[in-house]
Amino acid sequence: MAANGDVANKIGTLNLAILCQHFSIPFYVACPSSTLDAGTACGTDIDIEQRDPVEVSHLRGLRIAPEHTNVRNPAFDVTPSALISGIVTEQGIIDSGTITF
Repeated sequence: MAANGDVANKIGTLNLAILCQHFSIPFYVACPSSTLDAGTACGTDIDIEQRDPVEVSHLRGLRIAPEHTNVRNPAFDVTPSALISGIVTEQGIIDSGTITF
């Protein structure tokens, strides 16, 4: 988690947070406090692991994407703090708007 409360997590987390906001459902993130990184200012500063593009462009060894298709295969996405109701840690619940280090 970045210093401003943005959170990197597995692909799909951002989509779920957007749906929760749309339907007025609170969205909480659970993580150990050790993942809070005061040295990373915001989510755009988080280095996102890129996995092998073949995982997306091929199925059972056969190409399913057209030749020369640009493929990205990020392992994580970043959820902005504005979509997060709170952060649940072993130290309690932190309001995402009041992250301080």
